[in-house]
Amino acid sequence: MDSRLGSPVWRLLRHFSWQELRHHGVRHATAVLAVLLGVALAFSVHLINASALSEFSAAVRAVNGQADLSLRAAHGGLDETLYTRVASHPQVALASPVIEVVTQARGPRQSSTQTIDQASPARANPTTTSLRVIGLDPLVAAPLSPGLWPQLDAAIQAHDRLALLATDTISLNLAAQRSLGAHPGDTLQVQTGLKLLTLRVIGTVAAQGEPLGVMDIAGAQDTFGTPGQITRLDIKLAGGAQASEVLDALKLPAGVLSDSAEDATQRVSNMSRAYRVNLTVLALVALFTGAFLVFSILSLSVAKRQQQFALLGVLGLGARERLQLVLWESAFIGLMGAALGIALGTGLAAAALRLLAGDLGGGYFPGITPHLQWSLQAALVYGALGVLAAMVGGLVPARMAQRLAPAQALKGLGDVTRHTRGWWLGPALLLLGVGLTRLPPVAGVPLAAYLAVACLLVGGIACVPATVGALLRLWPRHALARHATLMLSLERARRMRHTATVVMAGVVASLSLSVALTVMVASFRSSVTSWLDVVLPADLYARTAKTSSGNDTQHLTPALLADIARIPGVQRVVGIRLSSLSLRPDLAPVALIARPIGQATDAAQRSLPLTGELLPPRLDAINIFVSEAMVDLYGTRPGTMLALPLLAGQAPVPAYVRGVWRDYARQQGAIVIDQADYQRLSGDTDINDLALWLAPATRTPDVQQAIRERARAQGLGGELIEFAEPREIRQTTLRIFDRSFAVTYWLQAVAIGIGLFGTAASFSAQVLARRKEFGLLAHLGFTRAQILATVAGEGAALSTVGALLGLALGLAVSVVLVHVVNPQSFHWTMDMMLPWPRLAALCASVVAAGTLTALSAGRAAVSRDAVMAVKEDW
Repeated sequence: MDSRLGSPVWRLLRHFSWQELRHHGVRHATAVLAVLLGVALAFSVHLINASALSEFSAAVRAVNGQADLSLRAAHGGLDETLYTRVASHPQVALASPVIEVVTQARGPRQSSTQTIDQASPARANPTTTSLRVIGLDPLVAAPLSPGLWPQLDAAIQAHDRLALLATDTISLNLAAQRSLGAHPGDTLQVQTGLKLLTLRVIGTVAAQGEPLGVMDIAGAQDTFGTPGQITRLDIKLAGGAQASEVLDALKLPAGVLSDSAEDATQRVSNMSRAYRVNLTVLALVALFTGAFLVFSILSLSVAKRQQQFALLGVLGLGARERLQLVLWESAFIGLMGAALGIALGTGLAAAALRLLAGDLGGGYFPGITPHLQWSLQAALVYGALGVLAAMVGGLVPARMAQRLAPAQALKGLGDVTRHTRGWWLGPALLLLGVGLTRLPPVAGVPLAAYLAVACLLVGGIACVPATVGALLRLWPRHALARHATLMLSLERARRMRHTATVVMAGVVASLSLSVALTVMVASFRSSVTSWLDVVLPADLYARTAKTSSGNDTQHLTPALLADIARIPGVQRVVGIRLSSLSLRPDLAPVALIARPIGQATDAAQRSLPLTGELLPPRLDAINIFVSEAMVDLYGTRPGTMLALPLLAGQAPVPAYVRGVWRDYARQQGAIVIDQADYQRLSGDTDINDLALWLAPATRTPDVQQAIRERARAQGLGGELIEFAEPREIRQTTLRIFDRSFAVTYWLQAVAIGIGLFGTAASFSAQVLARRKEFGLLAHLGFTRAQILATVAGEGAALSTVGALLGLALGLAVSVVLVHVVNPQSFHWTMDMMLPWPRLAALCASVVAAGTLTALSAGRAAVSRDAVMAVKEDW
């Protein structure tokens, strides 16, 4: 371009761009809003997850201390004699034994209700708080765990300097003081088994996070009935010592695992990673839909301004400059949306952390209330994603402006939206998407599956013109001969089907994703419901621990189980032992479930929701059943052997995997072993849960009261037993499920709202640009009602095709979500279920919105005088 024309042309170019943004700011504001919402949702989800994970990791580090490495038992506890052996090693500078248990506690106000509950045995447990109790040796723990070092109350220290070493004292962190209402000088009660023991609060600890209490290690052993055992052994190495060399020299017994503070933090991150990644990807759905909205709006803007571009081209503006102009407009939309989105996302994250406590319903970060941790780096990344999405959406319209023929456009003969090149792109992307579904996850994240979903969506949208033509061609032409209005609507939609991509891109993307998420959530919920029907066969369930973390300290005795079996109306009672088993230091412990199963194949099929092949039992080995997560994480397919380290100091027990069962409760994996085998191998006869089958006409409250009375007769706290019927457990589980997916519903609604809003803007802009066409129809004798019917029919035709295409794409994407993303992310499978009423409602809303939008836009277009509309063609 001539340098003498460059400056004036670019000034004229900026003028036209500014006039376009100023006069059609509402349309461009729609694109800015789409980018804004996408960036805001994605950035807020990132801030929430990052803040919660950081806070929870800090709490884990405070509990685990600053040791170079820690020794733990794979199952149960460590023999405290290991402490003497490790502490005397010359390369060990310091060794600190630790007791760590999770129990239920009652503060002063909560404990005052105990007499009321004893007077009303049928009443549920009084309010309790989950409390993590750490037992330390005060003489050696301070250098390794400064956050757990108790600060004695001044008055108590002046009165009793040795209170820290007393067996009935405890120090609380701030979260525990608030939850229990207990402060130095008060007393609280902690549960051990079916008993409540009273402890004096003598000080505070600085550790943050969940409610936490610190005791002397001897007092913790006495209180929770673990004499001679410790939970872990924290080690500080001497200067220059290597952890691997020390471990080799110690020759640790079988069943003892070593890890570091970094390993513990990594386990926390790994547990929630799949949930956090999936939630972030879901939040980016709105940004993905916004890119198509930018594409629609800029495509119509380029089509409307083709004569302006042609004039600038005659004046010397080249094709490259026209491309850059549209890309700069899309970048401006992205910058505006990203800047506002970062601000809005920060506000949303701050509000969510106050209301949802950081877990967004997932339950991965219990007991913490994290503070917002804003990150400039993350803001720049998500802001860049917003700009990138807008520029990707503006790339095709920019190419349209680049390919413009100025001479033809000045005569009104150009059509920048019509092009047939690249017809192969849509089918190629669809095939690529199918191929990507066969790839494995990367570091536990289904990256290939996410790319497959994107390829399916983009490929399907690229096939919109061909799909519109194929579907509308199926309509018999002879049926339209006597209906000029309907024929005009369908013929224009078919012959101008290239405009359907512009109009329907956003709504097809949002509808397909909404359909996919609807099918995935419905399939998951249906599968969970069916799973509950199998795993809850009894009439009544009882437990002593509210969470699995407290199973090692809150249990029932075999004597009580035998007594319960003799209660009138109880036909059968089964005790279940639930404990934790560590198989690998880098992974979270799996759940070990001991329950009566026996060797019979039909018994296993009735009591477990088995999937796949069930092998016959081996009489020469211990037979176990593993959950689906165990197959992905440990490779324990049916027919393989798995070593179970049930006792520290003894060789692992080889176990034969008979089958795989579906478990939606434990993402880290679970193993079911026959109770007789477990008790014989481990010597552990305690139980945590009860399943009771009652005789017909037996009243459940009578059985509950009888069980509590039998517990009191044995000197146990009957009011500490919690009961639940299968109906209550099912309702609670499904309520937790719906809470976990509540954010999904909101993000889904935002995405489809953006798509429908984009369709409205696209229809409005396109219909208003056809004033001459409507004026010509009026000259040919069409009434205003007929013109509106034509516009509404065209909108209905395109919206119907878009809804059908969005439904088809959504079903294809749902297959990927159900059968690829979920198994790779959470290690469980589900059965496909199609909620047709909800899907029909989604499609009907799209068709209705498109039709009403076209009709509303048509009213504005035909309100102008027909003669003035065609004046330019005289």
